[in-house]
Amino acid sequence: MLELSTLAYLWIKALHIISVIAWMAGLLYLPRLFVYHTDAEVGSELSETFKVMERRLLRAIMNPAMLSSLLFGGLLLISDITDWSNGWLHAKLVMVAGLIYLHMKMAGWRRAFDEDRNTHSQKYFRYANEAPTLLMVGVVLMVVLRPF
Repeated sequence: MLELSTLAYLWIKALHIISVIAWMAGLLYLPRLFVYHTDAEVGSELSETFKVMERRLLRAIMNPAMLSSLLFGGLLLISDITDWSNGWLHAKLVMVAGLIYLHMKMAGWRRAFDEDRNTHSQKYFRYANEAPTLLMVGVVLMVVLRPF
């Protein structure tokens, strides 16, 4: 277990929250780009612009934000402050695993668009856009309310 001073704990917690906000921004925006990208004609200037936007969002913002969220969250988990007997923590971690899964799915969808082989509809991506929101709400409720 990692023994942290109060100040170190607060810094790590702040960096974790900042990272999560950046990661969630990407998880909420990328599927919205996919919604618009489905309407763009393959090979068009608009389609190529979406490809650049999607790639930059994933590589420059979402991937680093996810990794830093996991790093700082992991440090909090291995600190002497974490009480593993709390059920809410386990529920939160399951939801975080869901966010990681969605991140990986979105990376796959981005590759499909990049290779002009997307097979999903606008409606599919509109529904996909709701999943990170639902998981985020669950995580926040677990962390703030600690219901069990």
